[in-house]
Amino acid sequence: MRLNNPFQLSHLAAAALALCSLPAWSAGFAVQETSASGLGNAYAGGAAAAADASTVWGNPAGMSRLGSAQVVGALNVVMPSLRFSNGASQPAAFQPLGGDGGNAADTSWIPNLYLTWPLDPQWTLGVGVNAPFGAVSDYDAGWIGRFQGLKTDIKTINVNPAVSWKPMDNLALGLGLNVQRIDATFTSNSNYAGAYMAAAQRSGLFTPTELGQLALATTGLQTNTTLSGDDYGWGWNIGVLFDLTPTQRIGAHYRSAIDYKVSGSVTFANPTLPALPADIAARAGAVAAGLNGALSNSGVNSDIKLPEIVNLSYFGSFDGRWELMADLQYTGWSSIQDLVFVRSDGSPLQSTAENFRNTWRVAVGGNYRLDDRWLLRAGVAWDQTPVRDGFRTVRLPDGDRTWLAGGARYMLEKNLWLDFGAAYVWVAGSTINEIGSSNLGQPPSQAASGLVNGSYSAHSVILSGQLTWAF
Repeated sequence: MRLNNPFQLSHLAAAALALCSLPAWSAGFAVQETSASGLGNAYAGGAAAAADASTVWGNPAGMSRLGSAQVVGALNVVMPSLRFSNGASQPAAFQPLGGDGGNAADTSWIPNLYLTWPLDPQWTLGVGVNAPFGAVSDYDAGWIGRFQGLKTDIKTINVNPAVSWKPMDNLALGLGLNVQRIDATFTSNSNYAGAYMAAAQRSGLFTPTELGQLALATTGLQTNTTLSGDDYGWGWNIGVLFDLTPTQRIGAHYRSAIDYKVSGSVTFANPTLPALPADIAARAGAVAAGLNGALSNSGVNSDIKLPEIVNLSYFGSFDGRWELMADLQYTGWSSIQDLVFVRSDGSPLQSTAENFRNTWRVAVGGNYRLDDRWLLRAGVAWDQTPVRDGFRTVRLPDGDRTWLAGGARYMLEKNLWLDFGAAYVWVAGSTINEIGSSNLGQPPSQAASGLVNGSYSAHSVILSGQLTWAF
């Protein structure tokens, strides 16, 4: 069997740096979990509610409404399920098909921290620390899509100093700076057996009988690949909060895109050839040496632009007990179209066409003040995926999401309270028909990486707790 440059395509491990190919539990690979107080309303009204110091993230203009210094600490636990059901998948050349991957989603713990302090009636300073993008997933070893992706571990941390200014009683403005760091580690397998047999065929060193011996000896051999990278980026955010009446207000908030120049390394743990007949062992070893040179460790870098985010929100209070919130969010995911990766010496490694689309998120929520200590919350949301049908990958088998959320606030003291929230997120079923990504200008090759064909089912449970101290 003749393959189309499969030893080059075995560099598929580099696809791990395609940060848009990460299973996360908000649309795309965004992390929506920025506070427990917001979760109870499915993050409806985020740019207008100004419920506590977490407004540093939702809309820094809202700091003007807090009236005192605050410290907010929150912890969000995301417990997802992501399962693949095989349809008509096909194995890579000289490889078994493999299993279904098990539950590929792992539990994630996402912390948030916010601090605000007023300088005078017009000016308030604040700072927020949270994780706006990230995901963790891990397919079982030997699964069908192991040549497309195995483990994904991506973390971000965002530090957001901000200031609000209230020039009029019914108007506040906010401005912030964002310094963000990304750290990521990804693993996958490469089809060493297929790449080796193609190289042996091209070498002209072996008779058909000897090639048959090599095929029997090398079938199933895989390279374990690991890619890690990191970078710092920066952006800005600006918001406005306007009181329509003493009990109703609207807010608008913009977060800029953030450019990264991710740098790191790719490593290949190539297997050792099994014992071979003495008359072909030396020639077989020479082919392996050449292949190992192609599958060599090196530095890797890539440019990526994370999307801009725009929120328009409403908050209204009625009868002193009921509160209503609504939110419309736009995310500019079309900033990610084609992802190109190169080695540190400038040679091309891989190119992936993602064709992300811009997305919308719509949420509505309500609060009910039960008494002086208890505030009850509820909310629903619809969250659109940026992934287009036909471009779905095992690293982001994404679908539209529907959120159902609830929560409460309990006042421990006048200046100390607890917020907690919970949400169930349904992910629309999605289908996949993925061979792999193009590499070094070559078309995808089913012989090199196999075909992943089937469907995904996914859901997530989110629990959040938060403590706020006003002083």
